[in-house]
Amino acid sequence: MGQGEELKTRPDPKVEIQERGDIFFFYRPKVSKEEAHSADDVQRLYIVLHPESGERPVEEKQASDSGKEGEKISGDIKEEEGQEKKGGDNEDTKEEAQEKKGGDSGAGVEGGHGSEKVNIEKQPLFRFIVMGRKSLPDPHKKGRPYWGFVEMVTTKTDDIKIALQGEEYDTATRGHRHKPPARALAEGVYRILRHQPGNNRKAHTHLIYKLELPAPGEKHEPQGSLNIEREASLLLQIKNPEHKGTGSSGQFRGLREKRKALFPASLQGRLGHLRFAPADPPDFLNYEGCEFLLIAASDDLDEELGLELRTEAEEVRSEKSCSDLIQMFGEAGSSKPLLSGTWV
Repeated sequence: MGQGEELKTRPDPKVEIQERGDIFFFYRPKVSKEEAHSADDVQRLYIVLHPESGERPVEEKQASDSGKEGEKISGDIKEEEGQEKKGGDNEDTKEEAQEKKGGDSGAGVEGGHGSEKVNIEKQPLFRFIVMGRKSLPDPHKKGRPYWGFVEMVTTKTDDIKIALQGEEYDTATRGHRHKPPARALAEGVYRILRHQPGNNRKAHTHLIYKLELPAPGEKHEPQGSLNIEREASLLLQIKNPEHKGTGSSGQFRGLREKRKALFPASLQGRLGHLRFAPADPPDFLNYEGCEFLLIAASDDLDEELGLELRTEAEEVRSEKSCSDLIQMFGEAGSSKPLLSGTWV
């Protein structure tokens, strides 16, 4: 359906578009559950960003021989288990985190490193993202950060398809296990933008999006439970991988050292000594192991940013033929949440 368009609703909204593209959401039911009927049944929430244009058509990304890029994905990285909040109520059990034979399935994988150029207007680029709390930030709890990280960066749609598949495997403690395929949840258009609010406030970056599917007339059950609004603005902050401190609360332990992104000097220098910094440029997200925070800002883009985000099909029908997600990645699991807004 394309990347849509943005319209400025004020003469000087003080925003600069850094990147435009498609955004896709998926969820995976918990291991050995055939279906999910509530947020409690969800093992993982995934976001896939597909940039298509921006203020710079050529972006910097990790070397294609680093991280998991181009490799067959045999299962979810387990290192994020329980990392989202020390002692949080959404943590998985230790047994679940180590249920794969041999322990951590991502233990031998390093974060993204190196550097090469990619023209996002001419070449496909996908960022496969994991949200630690299995949802987007609660829009009613503004200021509360939600941790996530880039699990995979790739130029191949097949890598995303494999990552979304289900899997059968055996464990020493629980016997045969079944990891169900991910479900298509929502799709739409997104922008990453630079916001300079004035009044001596520092510039920051937003991830804003607007959904195309499920269509407005459909139900919104799993989307509502996982805080995926029809449109939203989220503050986006990159975590400095070289910052060793955990902050006063110590709440974000993050990935293991080996799994963290190793940014090139051109990007690392922008972080300086800060613990968190704006995603400026968005190239930070082109490195596996890039950790970030999302913070709910607003569900009214016009009021907050002086911007209206339009999809190319404002009256889209809930049909498979209208879905870029299905056309691009197929149906590893059910598309019922995407097309009808119901759990499965």
